[in-house]
Amino acid sequence: MGMFSSKKYITLDIRNHIDVSEKSEYPEYKPYIPNGKWAKCPECGMTLYIEDLEKDNMVCNNCSTHLRIGAADRIRLIVDEGTFSEFAQDIESANPLKYEAYDIKLNQYKSKTSMKSAVVTGKGKIHSREVILVVMDSHFMMGSMSGAEGEKITLAIEKATNEKLPIIIFTASGGARMQEGIFSLMQMAKTSAALARHSEAGLLYITVLTDPTTGGVTASFAMLGDIILAEPGSLIGFAGKRVIEQTIKQQLPEDFQTAEFLLEHGFVDKIVGRKELKVTLSKILEMH
Repeated sequence: MGMFSSKKYITLDIRNHIDVSEKSEYPEYKPYIPNGKWAKCPECGMTLYIEDLEKDNMVCNNCSTHLRIGAADRIRLIVDEGTFSEFAQDIESANPLKYEAYDIKLNQYKSKTSMKSAVVTGKGKIHSREVILVVMDSHFMMGSMSGAEGEKITLAIEKATNEKLPIIIFTASGGARMQEGIFSLMQMAKTSAALARHSEAGLLYITVLTDPTTGGVTASFAMLGDIILAEPGSLIGFAGKRVIEQTIKQQLPEDFQTAEFLLEHGFVDKIVGRKELKVTLSKILEMH
């Protein structure tokens, strides 16, 4: 699929690699830690063996924090092996506003992630049930939504409508991409209109909100699902917490804009851990 598989964890660097026999000569001796073998959970600070972390689907076995995963890992976790077929993979961002250095930044992210945009779209099966999938990847410009992302999401929704299939969108985004201005903001209406036609056809739309889901993505297709699921601890909101506090001149709760806060206030239907997500989605598809 040519997709980037990345992890949100802090790897421990090699420091002061010194032979143990020479330890007495080096009072500042530190043990050798092979680079890329261990990681530190960004939430609890626990040092974790990366192979174990990956076996646990990037969930900390100490505090259950769900670390961010890329689109390729998400698809492997959810879709039946060998059934995923990607489409619209060649759609990529232009620079409609001739924003300075935007082309350079895009090329850097393309090279870094082996992706052409922050969204992967395709068709696959979940426990043998066919579905259209949209997976956002925060490793490509923080999953920000430009014209390319909006076009790919819209094409996926329209394909689901035409083929009378359910669609699942995994959101992970910092919001609309400022380098494309109004062209980016237009994608909110464009994707929402496509979803309205999908709904009118009597078809199922599921959203899975992951960390982070913010800005214009939250204000459009992320919150339009017939069923809205969320991963534990995900940041979900529109404007930033500090911006809201400064605007309303009030202190907000500590858990404000978390998946748990939204569930308590009726904006999310269920919080589902990563290990149970495929089974949960399969049951929803079966009921539909």
